[in-house]
Amino acid sequence: MTDKINPAFANLIATRLEININSVQRTIALLDDGATVPFIARYRKEATGALPETQIQAIKECLENLNELAKRKETIISTIEAQNRLTDELKNQIDNCWDSTQLEDIYLPYKPKRRTRADIARQKGLEPLAKLIMAQNNANIEQNALRYVNDDVPSTDEAIQGAKDIIAEWVSENKRVRNTIRRLFAREATIKCTVAKGKEQEGETYATYFDVNESLKRCSSHRILAMMRGENEGMLKLDISIDAEKAINEVCNVVVRGYGNSSQLVEQAAADSYKRLIKPSIETEFRNQAKAKADDEAIEVFAQNVRQLLFAPPLGEKNVIAIDPGFRTGCKVVCLDKLGDLKHHDVIYPTAPRCDTAGATTTLTALAKRFSAQAIAIGNGTASRETTRFVKSIDFGSPMPVYVVSESGASIYSASKVARDEFPNEDVTVRGAVSIGRRLIDPLAELVKIDPKSIGVGQYQHDVDQTKLKRSLDFVVESCVNSVGVNVNTASKQLLSYVAGIGPTLAQNIVNYRSENGNFASRTDIMKVPRMGAKAFEQCAGFLRIAGGNPLDNSAIHPERYALVQQMAKDCHCSVAELFSDSGKRSSINIDNYITPQMGRPTLVDILQELEKPGRDPRTDIETATFDDNVNTIDDLIEGMELQGVVTNITQFGVFVDIGIHENGLVHISELSNRFVKSPAEVVKIGQKVTVRVKQVDRQRSRIALTMKGVKQ
Repeated sequence: MTDKINPAFANLIATRLEININSVQRTIALLDDGATVPFIARYRKEATGALPETQIQAIKECLENLNELAKRKETIISTIEAQNRLTDELKNQIDNCWDSTQLEDIYLPYKPKRRTRADIARQKGLEPLAKLIMAQNNANIEQNALRYVNDDVPSTDEAIQGAKDIIAEWVSENKRVRNTIRRLFAREATIKCTVAKGKEQEGETYATYFDVNESLKRCSSHRILAMMRGENEGMLKLDISIDAEKAINEVCNVVVRGYGNSSQLVEQAAADSYKRLIKPSIETEFRNQAKAKADDEAIEVFAQNVRQLLFAPPLGEKNVIAIDPGFRTGCKVVCLDKLGDLKHHDVIYPTAPRCDTAGATTTLTALAKRFSAQAIAIGNGTASRETTRFVKSIDFGSPMPVYVVSESGASIYSASKVARDEFPNEDVTVRGAVSIGRRLIDPLAELVKIDPKSIGVGQYQHDVDQTKLKRSLDFVVESCVNSVGVNVNTASKQLLSYVAGIGPTLAQNIVNYRSENGNFASRTDIMKVPRMGAKAFEQCAGFLRIAGGNPLDNSAIHPERYALVQQMAKDCHCSVAELFSDSGKRSSINIDNYITPQMGRPTLVDILQELEKPGRDPRTDIETATFDDNVNTIDDLIEGMELQGVVTNITQFGVFVDIGIHENGLVHISELSNRFVKSPAEVVKIGQKVTVRVKQVDRQRSRIALTMKGVKQ
């Protein structure tokens, strides 16, 4: 962290996040010292009290927000100072305020504005009259107003109106008034949505929202985002409001005293203030809050989906034939070795219009033998079912597992600079097929090359706050990469860049060094990479793997703990390699013997777990769904039939399932279970194999409604 840490921040963060103050203070100190979230979560458990990664990330984000708020306070103070209006009391108010809404309320009377009706009235000298009226103890306002009649103010009516304009602005800047209206909005605000005039046909996509009038606090986030998208496209009109008469009465209860002539004028000014100034301001505030809340929920769903997709089970290091299926242009075939390197590519035409199954069979069997293929990956796009059926019919002489792989984002990758750099002499079809094959071998290593927004999961990801989305997705990708670990001798620049402490520049330096000097033999060799300083090495070393040498280098045990493991081996009268291989030796270790003020039980437990299963992969074993051979298009679907499918996307309103045809079906959230389901993520995960029943088929709109209620899984 580059900003100076305010000592008050730890208390604020601990209170907001409900985390032990000592854990927060130590986490902030580590972040301030340049430590990364994955490193802190994995290797500094004693310091943080074993806080999970998500809480450390939350502390980091909260700290960043408070730093931004501190900068905003500096700007506000300097602005008010420039007006010569900063008092000790006001500065103290600002210094002690750590709520952005309250801070802006304090600043509102001093905030530079465009020329307002109140400004014009002040320039005409009407502020004293406004103060007289606001005091609400003078019944003869007309007579007092006569004193302000001049060339600029031709009548008493205009003088009084100008004074009311000033009062209206005062009322709108009154913190108590604004908080009163906020509370009313929080309790009673409604969101009203109607179709824009003349857009009934053009905006048919949004027909569900042509007549909406519901409680804002009960409106689901995906509906809010849909309505706001429709408004942005000019198809819908949106309004967030409360009962105006009730709101004006609440404002008057704060600012009006008595029943005299001046009180009536203040009441009129208050009504004008609400309609013209307060309501638009608070509506914008609540609109932004609703959008921010909807964004957060959509981003959370999207982040969970991306995490599940990145954690999709890998086939592992196998020689793979990958096929990008097609009809007219044929199926692009690539042969990859176990590291995903391209060895050969070809084209076959087993599907219509050519239907050259004999030629395609000859080509595939020859390639499988030549490149010792151990599995076949087929993209799930156009002609996928036909191609899969054909490939499964081939006798390869020995079992040849066939996997259908998601193509989402493959076209984005194939046209990207990353793909051009990897395969400068190949066209996009070859690159796309390579991506399909590599996704089978190691989904995480391949998907990190694609913008997470383009990998086919999520909801309204292009409508939400893009800065928040990027921050959330970067955290998810970084978390997944570091949870799995990275082989430094085979990883791409893109994969390495997500390793804690590395980043794009250092990742490129590692790849360059590896290219010029050969594979790294040990973790200490990584220190030879240009710009790999001690701090960067400390952060990344535990997440990098090197096979074939020191077994510790192929584990998640950090080099700073090698001496400890070596001492354990010495105490057990064996080698470090034997600690990894011999469970009897490991069981003889009493970790209490190694606890020191600097070394606690959490780290020792992690070390023992790593000795038991070095480089343990959190990903599960790969499995596939079996699609019904009798269902190839939407026309083959019959209501009531049960089918096997794969979850491809999770949204807040339901789950999309691939049942082996071009169109995915939707299991609405209400159809996921017989019990109440708050979030679909409680029931299913991306890539999960499920059994569904066809509930309804709308062939005209290509929509398929599915259910999992009463369906045995």
